[in-house]
Amino acid sequence: MDAILAALVALMALAAAMAAVLSTLSKAAIFALLAIAPCVYRYRKRIYVIIKTLPRDLKFLWRYANGIIRSKRWGRQNTTVAELFTKRALKHPDAPCFIVVDDRTWTFREMAEKSNQVARVMQEHVGLTRGDVVCVFMPNCGEYVWTWLGMAKVGAVSALINSNLRHKPLLHCIQVAKAKAIIFSDSLAEAIADVRDQLPPELKLFQLYGTCAPGVIDFGAEMEKHPPEYPIISDKPQYKDTLLYIYTSGTTGMPKAAVLPNSKYLLVVVATVHMLGLRSSDRLYNPLPLYHTAGGLVGTGAALVDGIPSVLRAKFSVSNYWNDCIKYQCTVAQYIGEMCRYLLAQPARACDAQHRVRIMVGNGMRPAIWQQIVDRFKIPQINEIYGATEGNANIINVDNKVGAVGFLPKLIPESLHPIALVRTDEQGALVRGRDGFCIRCQPNEPGMFIGLIAQGNASREYYGYVDKSDSNKKLVRDVFRKGDAAFVSGDILVADELGYLFFRDRTGDTYKWKGENVATAEVEDALIAAVERRDCVVYGVSIPQTEGRAGMAAVADPARALQLHELARRLDHALPAYARPLFLRLMDDIEITGTFKLKKLQYQKEGFDPDVIKDPLYFRSGADFVPITTQLFNDICNGKVKL
Repeated sequence: MDAILAALVALMALAAAMAAVLSTLSKAAIFALLAIAPCVYRYRKRIYVIIKTLPRDLKFLWRYANGIIRSKRWGRQNTTVAELFTKRALKHPDAPCFIVVDDRTWTFREMAEKSNQVARVMQEHVGLTRGDVVCVFMPNCGEYVWTWLGMAKVGAVSALINSNLRHKPLLHCIQVAKAKAIIFSDSLAEAIADVRDQLPPELKLFQLYGTCAPGVIDFGAEMEKHPPEYPIISDKPQYKDTLLYIYTSGTTGMPKAAVLPNSKYLLVVVATVHMLGLRSSDRLYNPLPLYHTAGGLVGTGAALVDGIPSVLRAKFSVSNYWNDCIKYQCTVAQYIGEMCRYLLAQPARACDAQHRVRIMVGNGMRPAIWQQIVDRFKIPQINEIYGATEGNANIINVDNKVGAVGFLPKLIPESLHPIALVRTDEQGALVRGRDGFCIRCQPNEPGMFIGLIAQGNASREYYGYVDKSDSNKKLVRDVFRKGDAAFVSGDILVADELGYLFFRDRTGDTYKWKGENVATAEVEDALIAAVERRDCVVYGVSIPQTEGRAGMAAVADPARALQLHELARRLDHALPAYARPLFLRLMDDIEITGTFKLKKLQYQKEGFDPDVIKDPLYFRSGADFVPITTQLFNDICNGKVKL
C-alpha cells in the first residue's frame, strides 16, 4: 500500500510540473508538442538507441572522416607507401623507425639507405621492374621491412612467406607467387635447401648474412657494392599497384596469397592512426609475425608513414611481454589470437601494471577473458579489430564495449552501411527473400558478415587472392539490388539492439546436435575456464546412423593431470546438455598457426576411433568421462550406446 501511495504522489508531482511548463508556452507551441507526441511515442525505441549510441557514432564518424580525407588525398596524388616513407625519412632522418628488442634501433635514414640498396641489387641481378614478384622469407627483424620496402620503390611485389613453413607448404607459397627471386635469412637457409631441387631453375636465391651455399647470392655483400641513393626507375609505381602478397594462415588447408595494393596498406595506416587515436608521442609494441596483416601492416604502417616508432620482437614471449613494454616505454601494444589467454595464465607479478600501455589492439580476444585483462593489467582502452586479409569488410571496437568486435552506426541508415549481416541457412548458405535478394538480420539474430563492394572506393574495393578462382568463391552478387556484389567473410556475427557486433562462429565450425545449433566458439570459452586455460579446440564429429554431429574437445594435457570427473561437473554447470562435448581427446600439444590460431580441421577428420588415434580418448557417460575402447567405439557406431 505504501508503494502505491508513493507512486500516486510521484505522478501528481509530475503532472504539476508538466502543467507549470505548459503554462509558460504559447498555444502554438503546445499544439506542436501534441502533434509530434504520437511520432515520438511510435519511434521511442529508435530515438532512445540513437541518443544512447550518439557519442560512439560521432567519435567514429569524426575519426573515419579524418582518415578518409587523407586516404582520398593520397589517391588523387597517386602516391605510394615508398613515397610517403621517403618524405618522412627526408624530414626526420635520425628519428627512430623500428626498435628491435635486445638488438638495435633502425632510424629513418638507415631504413631509407638500406631499402635503396635492396632496390639497386634487385635491378642489377634480376632486372626487377614494376609488377615483378620477389618472395621474402625471414624472421621478425628490421631487415624484413627494409627488404620489402626496397622492392616497393621499384614497384615490385613482395610475397611475405610464413617463416615457420617447411617442405610442401613452403614450396606451395613460392610457386603460387610466380616469383623471380627469393630473399631469405641465414637462419632459414636450411629450409630453402630442403626444397631447392624442386624450385624453378630460373629462380634467383639471395641470402642475407651467413655463409652462402653454391649458387646462392650473398645479398649483404651485393648491397655494399651499391650507393645508398634512391634507385633510378623508368616506370613509376602507382597508388593502386600491388604492394604485397600476404598469405592466409592455413587453418583450413594450404595458404592462399591475398593481394594487397598500396591503397589498402595506406587505408590500414589511416585506420590504425585515426581509429585508435594515436599520438606522435606513442610507441607501438609489435611481437606479431611480420608476414601477417596484424604485424606486417598494423604493426609497421604507423612507423613508416606517420613516424610512430614500432618496437619489434623476433618472437612473441609471454614472460617478456610486459617487461618489453616497460623497458621500451610502449604506449600501444598488439595482440592476436590466443596471446591474451597466455598472458593471463602467467603468475601475477608486480610489473603487471607498471607499464605505460594505454591501448591494446588486435583481434581474437575471447569475451570470457576480456574484463580479466582490463582488471589485471590496468588497460584503459582495448580496441578489438575484425577483418580478413583478403576482404573489404573491416570493423573496430572504438569504445571499449566488452566482447564487441565492432558496430553498425545507428546514426546512419542501414542502407548506407558498407557492411551487413544477412540470413543464412544451417549450412551457411545465404537465404534470399521472395524478391531474390538477401535478407538483413534483425537485432540479436546471427547472420553472415558481408562487405559490399564499391570499386574506386579504397575502403570497399575487393582484391581477393592471386588465384582468381579462389577470389570468386568469396563473392556473392545481387545482394540487395540487381548488379551489386559483396565479399562473404564466412563468419557468423550477431548485432545487439545498439548495433554492437559480436563474433559468433565460423561457417563450418557450427554443428547441429539434438536439433540445436552449437557454436564451437561458445563451447570453447566455457571449456577454457573449465580446464584452467589449457589450449583446447572444439569441433563436431560424425557418428554412423546418427543425425547431426556430436561435440568433441581436444585438450592439451601433457601431464595427464586433468580431473575428468571435475571437468564433467564444470561443463554441466556452464553449458546446456546439447552443447556439452560428448568426446574428449587429451594431447601433448595442440598445433597452432604462426598467428596464434589453434588448428582443428585435422582433428575433426580423425574423429574418435581409438585404433586410429594414439592419444587417450574418452566418452561422456553419466557424470564422468570413460576411456574409449575398440568395443565401446563399435557399440557407439552401431547404435548400442545411448547418446
